[in-house]
Amino acid sequence: MSPAIDRHAGTVLVVDDAPDALRMLCTALASEGYTVMVAQDGAQALERLELVVPDAILLDAVMPGLDGFETCRRIKARGAWAHVPVIFMTGLSETADIVAGFESGGVDYVVKPLRVDEVLARLGTHLRNARVVRLARDAVDVGGHGVLLLDARLRVAWRSPQAELWLRQAFPDLPAEAPFPFEWMQSLVNSPTGHEVRHGLGTPGPADEVLVARNLGAAGLGETMVLLSLQSASAVPFHASEGGELSRQPLPALTPRETEVLTWLAKGKTNRDIAEILGMSHRTVNKHLEHIFQKLGVETRSAAAAMASRTLGA
Repeated sequence: MSPAIDRHAGTVLVVDDAPDALRMLCTALASEGYTVMVAQDGAQALERLELVVPDAILLDAVMPGLDGFETCRRIKARGAWAHVPVIFMTGLSETADIVAGFESGGVDYVVKPLRVDEVLARLGTHLRNARVVRLARDAVDVGGHGVLLLDARLRVAWRSPQAELWLRQAFPDLPAEAPFPFEWMQSLVNSPTGHEVRHGLGTPGPADEVLVARNLGAAGLGETMVLLSLQSASAVPFHASEGGELSRQPLPALTPRETEVLTWLAKGKTNRDIAEILGMSHRTVNKHLEHIFQKLGVETRSAAAAMASRTLGA
């Protein structure tokens, strides 16, 4: 164990039905500065989560009653808990068991009998990664947007808290642990990049606003990124024509210089190319792009270029 103890290392929930394993882990974690919560089965773990959401979970795979795999699935089905990394502790070493752990939502596993140094090293890595993701997620929400990542089977692989809130408002009749409507996701993903679908907000959402989901295209590994925002119910959305192209609509109010930058971006030019063409510095191009992304409500160059090519005819 590291001699440099971080007294604010985080909170860890340890779930194991073996008293000796619990005792050993709790001692090791406490000595490294972690606050430790304990549960002896899956049902008790879910009860603990209702009270406090930890930074990470160390979860025994094989327990009486609710086993670790089912416990993990229930954790990942709850938006308030889904971001917490789950590391399985298991004596099972068959490939099928390891795959089952990952499919249920685990990010890693350690094999029993546990090697404490290995557990601490893996835990520290996943905690750091989770914190980076949380900061990015919160930054997206502060910007007034929500983000979804859909996997190849149209399941929600990740969503920001703002996205979770808006989707629950738009589909209030869904049970708390239900996935979001498959047909709604399918209609969006099967449409061209930049396409939008709209859905009215249920109570307590504003009566004059609708939830707008925009397909931002592939995000890697078979995933599709979707940007959510609220718009006035009277706003005119993009829509697909019979030929599959999106109809044109005016872009948000861009300055003449921003329009020039966006036009060259849509033509596939790099920031350096745009700077040379327009006679400005590379830093000025970056600043214009920041304003353009904010006005268009997009996060990536490809999404901005897609909107511009359809609207400006680039």
